[in-house]
Amino acid sequence: MSLFELFLIAVGLSMDAFAVAVCKGLSMSKITLKKSLVVGLYFGIFQSAMPLIGYFLGRQFAGLITAYDHWVTFILLGAIGFNMIRESREGEEKTDASLSPRSMLPLAVATSIDALAVGISFAFLSVPIGPAVSFIGVITLTLSMVGVKLGNVFGVRYKSRAELAGGLVLILLGLKILLEHLELLPF
Repeated sequence: MSLFELFLIAVGLSMDAFAVAVCKGLSMSKITLKKSLVVGLYFGIFQSAMPLIGYFLGRQFAGLITAYDHWVTFILLGAIGFNMIRESREGEEKTDASLSPRSMLPLAVATSIDALAVGISFAFLSVPIGPAVSFIGVITLTLSMVGVKLGNVFGVRYKSRAELAGGLVLILLGLKILLEHLELLPF
């Protein structure tokens, strides 16, 4: 997997966190660097931890389904992508301005569940997991901090578009992996 493909996966995965960060920013009367960093750290840490957990789970089963790993990857990325697109069409999520663990932990877990499945895919694709999860975490942290600021400035105008774009990216990457494995792509 190329660095560019990993970047696209990281951006796609972080779109849920970005959307929730936009809502957090919207609910805050005044944002500070510290508040943005807290939101970014919650989402970045969980977005890194979940693919790591998925990777180790996937390594346990990789030998059993090696012949079908490209299909599993395609199905997982496609399902995550379609779910993100579906969520982009639903109503607004309610969030509050609280940054307490009681408020942030459920949001961080909920926005990173899809990263668990991506971690399983990483195991099948033999992706170097350390750099991959670090990259995902940094991208998510950065986009979440930007999301807080954008939410505070612009509101939720772009939330659904971000989720839609993230879903499309994951679906297209899953399709690319499948087509490469079936040797239907010339590159």
